[in-house]
Amino acid sequence: MITYVAFLRGINLGQRQIKNADLKAAYEAMGFTNVRTLIASGNVVFDSRAKPSRTQIEAAFAERFGFESGTVLRTQDELRGLVSSDPFAGRTEDGDTKLYVTFLAEPAEKPLPMPFGVEGDFEVVKVTGREVFLLAFRLPNGRFGLGMEAVWKHFGKKPLWTSRNWNTVVKAAEK
Repeated sequence: MITYVAFLRGINLGQRQIKNADLKAAYEAMGFTNVRTLIASGNVVFDSRAKPSRTQIEAAFAERFGFESGTVLRTQDELRGLVSSDPFAGRTEDGDTKLYVTFLAEPAEKPLPMPFGVEGDFEVVKVTGREVFLLAFRLPNGRFGLGMEAVWKHFGKKPLWTSRNWNTVVKAAEK
């Protein structure tokens, strides 16, 4: 049995609201076991004997909830490896800095050029084949930098991607 984490794109934004109990029930109906959810932003941890099919999960999701949501899958061991690799080189979040990871379902055809960032706004600190690790800094207006938007614009709609706060990734690796 292998533990997987599904990161769903665009859940609980606007009209796309799903309760964690309903999301859990959907994954159980797909035949996965030991299903649990993590915060209300479309994170599902589950066990499976066979490697799950992203396209089958997305189709079952759309049928059940009436809208599509891309799904990025990682094993929990892969997440543990990311956490232990310390991609942010010991940096932690504080009132002026946020840490994010953009997960790609498949390696990008158009890799992110490095270095990538805007001084005082955001900085991409590491890129792997399927992850982008980004620091976002608090701007004078109180908001955080536009780094996520810059990364999203670079990738466009292909490959499928979704982003999470580093704290969520750490919790998913432990759950």
